[in-house]
Amino acid sequence: MIDDVARHYETLLAEHYTWMFGVPFSAKVDEQREALTGLGVRPGEHGTAIDLGSGPGFQSIALAELGFDRVVAIDTSQALLHELSAHKGDLPIETVLDDLRAFDRFTSPGSAEAIVCMGDTLTHLESTADVSNVLEKARDALRPGGLLFLTFRDLSVELTGLDRFLPIRADADRIMICMLEYQPEAVVVNDLVHVREAKGWTLRKSSYRKLRLRPAALADELRNLGLTIKRNEPLGRMHAIVAER
Repeated sequence: MIDDVARHYETLLAEHYTWMFGVPFSAKVDEQREALTGLGVRPGEHGTAIDLGSGPGFQSIALAELGFDRVVAIDTSQALLHELSAHKGDLPIETVLDDLRAFDRFTSPGSAEAIVCMGDTLTHLESTADVSNVLEKARDALRPGGLLFLTFRDLSVELTGLDRFLPIRADADRIMICMLEYQPEAVVVNDLVHVREAKGWTLRKSSYRKLRLRPAALADELRNLGLTIKRNEPLGRMHAIVAER
């Protein structure tokens, strides 16, 4: 599925990713800085943070602005990492083009003060076994007292009928709609983007699968890894879990 997700971003979503939020880039950074602060990150001097599935860097930049002296931003989309690089200025952010499942290659055990996997990235993994592997690696990479921040969409409740069609954003030149197809353990996400061109409107479309992760089960798994659950609650349209080593 990771290859499928990477293809989806390369051929369709990366081009429209920041646009679909409908606010300036800086506003998304401000939003994520506020979210991280609300989840327990306080401004000050911090060590290393790892951003798994960083995208264009909303969380990475927020972490650096909160005082982390090294932020490792990992993503499979070169286009989105280029966008991050264009916005980070002199902030101490390292971009890595790679599969987040291999993030342990870019850190040492017990060295990270914070690891974030936000913006629904965790559901992009191929299987629950991959999720378990990433969580175990995160536990090992965190230093004692380090925090793991997860946000993801709770897709455990199935939408039916026309509720499966979700308007994302529209302006004079682009219209984006998402349609969901539910499977027992995953949801097929179909992104449809109409783009106004010189000769009229063109439809661009692509799809990929997301895992249907259940917050209670994920929290239990983290506890079984020896982590302490600090937060487990809705956060806007997402669900947030914060776990401490």
